[in-house]
Amino acid sequence: MSTSDRWLLPDGVADVLPPQAQKVEALRRELMDTYRRWGYELIIPPMIEYLQSLLTGTGNDLDLQTFKLTDQLTGRMMGVRADMTPQAARMDAHSLRRPGVTRLCYAGHVLHARPSSMLASRTPLQVGCELFGSRSSGADQEIIDLMLETLTAAGVETVHLDIAHVGIFQCLAEEAALGGDLEQRVFDALRRRSIPELDELLGTAEAGSARAMLRELGRLSGGEGVPDAARQRLAGAPAPVLEAIDQLEQTAARVRERHPGVAIGFDFSELRGYNYHTGLVFAAYTPGQEEALAQGGRYDAVGEDFGRARPATGFSADLNRLLEAGRRTFGAGGGAILAPAGTDAALRRRISELRQSDTVIQQLDDEADDRLPPGCDRQLVLKDGDWKVEPL
Repeated sequence: MSTSDRWLLPDGVADVLPPQAQKVEALRRELMDTYRRWGYELIIPPMIEYLQSLLTGTGNDLDLQTFKLTDQLTGRMMGVRADMTPQAARMDAHSLRRPGVTRLCYAGHVLHARPSSMLASRTPLQVGCELFGSRSSGADQEIIDLMLETLTAAGVETVHLDIAHVGIFQCLAEEAALGGDLEQRVFDALRRRSIPELDELLGTAEAGSARAMLRELGRLSGGEGVPDAARQRLAGAPAPVLEAIDQLEQTAARVRERHPGVAIGFDFSELRGYNYHTGLVFAAYTPGQEEALAQGGRYDAVGEDFGRARPATGFSADLNRLLEAGRRTFGAGGGAILAPAGTDAALRRRISELRQSDTVIQQLDDEADDRLPPGCDRQLVLKDGDWKVEPL
């Protein structure tokens, strides 16, 4: 490696420099305080875990995103976390083991083996909340409300919320008895919204059959009228499918009531996290951003693999992308006070007093007076035997 290459970072990995780092930290603190006021307790999961634990119940997508390495102490495979949700599920099921409802929140970096898009970061700063122990629609609604409040805190002004239900595809695929390989191909075509490929895979299915209904899923997306259209096109579907449509409509009604400024859409081909989620899923978008700013859903099956089956729902977001998409401004806190170099006891006392509420930067003996530290707009000067703050 040449000397000029030593400062280069891998693709998708970037430094966060001042003052952006200060904005990131300000928003992180505000969000953690918000989650605490909602009753969510902070957890700090480890950066690496044994692979078997880290990927339990999560499906193939997360496996592909996870960096893997060998533990030099045990020889076992380990992984660097690519998502903190499975870790929260493990802590709820194994470490905490509380009865009733548990609410957890987190903020920390995750590492992706490959970026989700050409310009995406491979080291997102993930924030999120997870609610364990409740199957009620109120739990899903609480998570959606908190996700939307997170976007508001970041200054995201225009929000489009997409809601879907992975149980609809799961139920119809089981009813159609597609088989492993065909089900995966249908799943891939539906997720890519490839209608011609979907029609080819499912063939000339008999009207009203599960295969015919699967073909319709790719054609069911849009606004307020989609649930009614789904009831018509999926008439005769198994009861869980019709119940899922009712749940989507009820969820949309509650969101409209509580968040009238949020646009709502339905997409029956939205299968993000299909191997991970078990029910209602949702994602928040804003103009100018191709990918979702925040996303989540219900994942009742994950805790079972840790020895304790627990219903669960939650959401997560990348803090850096929230700041990028939002219009929130964070002040610099009134600037800083420049104090002169010196060890005088009175000067040290005055600096200590000021640092209770202000930023004070004391010059070093060899620091040039003409090169002020960033942010200084006042100075500490000795006048009439007292150290006083004056404009710089």
